[in-house]
Formats: sequence, structure tokens, C-alpha cells
Amino acid sequence: MWKRLLANPLSWVLAVVVAAGMAFGAYWFQPWKLFTDTVVDEALPQVQVAGTPTPDASAAVEQSPAAGEDGAVASEDGAAAEQASPSPAGNQLLASGQFVTHEHETTGSAELVQLADGRRQLVLRDFATSNGPDLRVWLTDQPVIEGNAGWHVFDDGAWIELDRLKGNRGDQVYDIPAAADLAELTSVSIWCKRFSVSFGAAELAA
Repeated sequence: MWKRLLANPLSWVLAVVVAAGMAFGAYWFQPWKLFTDTVVDEALPQVQVAGTPTPDASAAVEQSPAAGEDGAVASEDGAAAEQASPSPAGNQLLASGQFVTHEHETTGSAELVQLADGRRQLVLRDFATSNGPDLRVWLTDQPVIEGNAGWHVFDDGAWIELDRLKGNRGDQVYDIPAAADLAELTSVSIWCKRFSVSFGAAELAA
């Protein structure tokens, strides 16, 4: 075969072009990823719903012998103290939603969590999607639309990229920049940046 190629320069050029095309196609599409999984198992923050008192604080009010019917607690000199309404301690769940499938079947939940130290994180819980090339985790201001109509909308408006997707399966956590406006960024998409398509997305509701 090599003798025939050397004897015919056009065939040699054609063989090089075909080989280069196959190598580029393999790099660009990475089809083997459809048959492999990258599993992540990160520790997830424990959370409570924002705006609800801690169990310890509620119990303290209920068990106090000086608590009145309206929850006011009498001080030692008999003056009624204003009912305590402490802000929840620890981590707070700000918003959450379930993933819907776009180009590839995607399941699990997404949660916006504010940590006790003020930092915010996106938590993917029981997450699963297909592996693929150049997958990113985006927070966006676009609505989550089921079916083909929702595949390409997430780069139409405002979005921020949190990171590359760590794995296509398992629990994982992503830090959210302090400047991100979570009042406007109301959805999360697993975005294939190479082909500008969403693998799956979740609406984030309080």
C-alpha cells in the first residue's frame, strides 16, 4: 500500500487529509465520552430553609417557663422582653430546583446555599447527565424550557460560568462569585460550550 501511495502523490495527500480530518473529528466530538462516566462524590453542606428559626431557638422559646401566649419572655424585673427571632444559624438554602433533560438525559437537583461565613455555593445533588466535551456549569437569567426549544437559550441573556463540570455523575459543589446577583440569575445549565447547547437545566426557585 505504501508503495502505491508513494507512486501516486495525489493519493498520499488525500490519505494525509483524511487522517487529519479523522484526528480533528475525534478531538472535537470526543465520542468515547458517551460511553464513559466521571463520578464525583464531594461532601455537601447541611442546610436549612432561609427564614426559618433553628430547632434549638424554637425549643428554647417553647420550653421557657416565663414565655407568654404571644411568645414574649418576662425579664427578671417582670418587664416583657421582645420575642427573640434570631436569624438562622449555619447554612441556609436560598433556592432550589430539579433538572430537566435537554440534549442529554439529566437528573438530580440544584441548590443555592449561603454558608454561615457568607460565601455562596451551587450544590448539585444526586446529579447525573451524559459525559461530553467542554461541559461548563452556568448560572443564567434565562427560563428553563423543556424540550428542544430550551436547548440553546442560555447564552441569549446574562450568565456567569462557575467552572468546568467536575463530573457527569455524583454530588458536587461550586463556589459562586461574591458579585453574582442571585436575584437575577434564576437558572442553572450544564452547558456544552463547544456546541452551544444545554445538556440539562434547572429552574432555581426560593
